[in-house]
Amino acid sequence: MRVPQKAGTRGSLKWMQRAVNDRPSVLSHPELGTIEWLSPLAGDDFAEYRDQAFLDLLGLSRLASDLDEFWPRRGPQWDALGRSGDTVVLVEAKAHLDEMFSTCQAGEGSRRRIEASFDHVREALGATSALRWTERFYQYANRLAHLWFLRKLGVDARLMLVGFVNDGDVNGPSSPEEWHSAYRMIDNALGLPGHHAVAPQILHVHPDVDNF
Repeated sequence: MRVPQKAGTRGSLKWMQRAVNDRPSVLSHPELGTIEWLSPLAGDDFAEYRDQAFLDLLGLSRLASDLDEFWPRRGPQWDALGRSGDTVVLVEAKAHLDEMFSTCQAGEGSRRRIEASFDHVREALGATSALRWTERFYQYANRLAHLWFLRKLGVDARLMLVGFVNDGDVNGPSSPEEWHSAYRMIDNALGLPGHHAVAPQILHVHPDVDNF
């Protein structure tokens, strides 16, 4: 599904659009080379992508049937997607800490499929918490699940967690450490060990909006 967006006026939507289209250097990471950003592009209605459409955009259409088995429709809608050579980059962006909280809103049938996939991912990553991944931190959990899914199928994927700093309009964090502390808390709540299988493929980037 391709989901056109209006030009963002505040928060992570605004800053992610500006970063990709006007200041891509703020999204650089030492583990990646030059990133070709594929979304959200001004010339593409700032569209965000989900389900098979995100695979198509990344040149991974061959995995459509695998994704259908792994996750129901209306899966993660990625804030940005890019490629760095053979590496695909999946982005989840935040500008304030309240955005970290979310719960699964899927219907009963879809929810059962999601929970079954989460069970596979939890086992693969060695998660030990009794907290259900469909509660409280669902969005982060499903991004981790999709990173695991792609890598299990041989895709060199990275999950880039973009935490903007100094966004006074939404009372966002003023330092990268606030974001790191929040993600450590979530990882602990989800029962994730410090060095789980996809931990090395999770990249943190903290653009300062004062530099835009």
